[in-house]
Order: sequence, then structure tokens, then C-alpha cells
Amino acid sequence: MAIMERGDNTQGGRSSPDPGRRPGRLPPRPETYGELLNDPTVRRWAIRAAAAVVIGVVFAVVFDLRVGLTAAIVAVIADVVRRARTSSSVAAWQKSSAAERRTERQLRALEKKGYLVLHARAVPRDTEGVSDGRIDHLVIGPSGVYAIDSEKWDKRLPVRTLSHRKLFHGPFNKKDRLDEARWEAEQASRMLSERVGFEVPVQPSVAIYGPSIPWKVMRVRDVDVYAGNQARGYLRRRPKILTEADIQRIYQAAQEALPPQYPTEEDEQRETV
Repeated sequence: MAIMERGDNTQGGRSSPDPGRRPGRLPPRPETYGELLNDPTVRRWAIRAAAAVVIGVVFAVVFDLRVGLTAAIVAVIADVVRRARTSSSVAAWQKSSAAERRTERQLRALEKKGYLVLHARAVPRDTEGVSDGRIDHLVIGPSGVYAIDSEKWDKRLPVRTLSHRKLFHGPFNKKDRLDEARWEAEQASRMLSERVGFEVPVQPSVAIYGPSIPWKVMRVRDVDVYAGNQARGYLRRRPKILTEADIQRIYQAAQEALPPQYPTEEDEQRETV
């Protein structure tokens, strides 16, 4: 259901331009070995290959050539898998314990279902200092718009609720955490609505990693709370309310209204060009 609106020149003369070349630009200069080694991807694979060679030689000497070759291949595969699990489009999240990165990986699988995601987007801080001014994941898709905050809590302490109004982690009342999530979603809703010209509700939610969560989804103080590994299912279980045109329009507005809190890998690459 769709949401209803409210309210270079080239120099001529000597030869004809090459149709495969952009006018007014020189052909790209071949990269030198030094420039190639400065490329993070090339450098990463060079280190990976060197490590594989060392491991292969050691195992070949100790055992035989076949075992050495197998060990080298396994070492490369293991490093590729490890790198894939710890990679993130947000440099500040590239660490093994980052809850944000784990949610990011889940949300990436929803892109083929029509969901668009922006990570670590800035919103105004509140005057009382409750919010840190950042939405971890802003998700825009067929089932609506969501502000998801990823949390890593101590797994030794239980999580419980009281009358859908209070959330406890062990003896600690998490009211401030819920107020922060709700504030950030409200700010995103206000800014997006102003951009697109119609009301854009943004549902706040908290994805918790660590302790066991004894429910699928619980709404506490208007904030959806669930286990972090259920983030993808949380979004897919909801009915469709946005058209593809709505999603694209809101996504474009979010890119303009909510700037990234941290530089992404794409931003850093553009700065080095």
C-alpha cells in the first residue's frame, strides 16, 4: 500500500575523438608497483599469499608436498572467511566483538528482498544527553522504516520486562536505553517527513546480543526488543506497507537528511583518489 502525500568540450582539428574515451580526459596512467602495493586489497592478498607460502613450506618439510599444499590452501580460505566475518562498511565497526557488525551482516541479506539500509547515521542529540546522536541501522523496506540499535550485553545477567513498561538486564533498569532509541527514531521520522512531504513513521528497536532473550519480539515503552540474531526475521515477519517508489523516495531523503556518523570505506577511498 502506498503512502498518500500531504499536501567538456573537446578540441577539434587534428583527429576524431575516440568513442571509447571520455571527452577532454587523458587516458589513465598505468599503475606502478608502488601504487599497487598501496592498494589495501592488493596488499592484503600479498600478505595472505606470503603467509600461505611459509605455512606450505613448513608443512611440506615436516610431512610431504601434498600436505604442505593443502595446508597453504586451508590457510588462505580461513583468512578469507575470517576477513568476511569481520568486514564492515563502517570502519569503526571492524572488530570481532562489534554487535553492529553482526546486525549489518544480517541486514545485508535482505537487500534482495527490497530493503535498503544506511548504517551509523547521525541525528540531533537531545538536550538532556540521553542520546549519543546516532542510529546504528536505518532500514527502509516493504514493511516500513526502522531505527535499529545493536547492543552487546553481559550474557551472565538475565533480561526481563515488567508490564511492557520496564526493561531490566539483571538488576539494571534500561529505561535510558529505550528512551534513547525512541528519541533517535522520532528525530529520523521528523526529518524524513519534512523531506518527502508525508508522514514517515520510524519504529525504534533494540537488537540485543549476549544474554538469552525469552521472547521473539517484545514492545517495551514503544520500542521493539529482541535477540540480535533475530533482526532479519523481525523485519520479514511484518506486513508490506510501502511501495518500491516509496522506499526509493524515503531512502534518498535519508541519505540527504541523515549524514553518516563515521566515514565509510567508500568515503575513505574517494579521499585518497
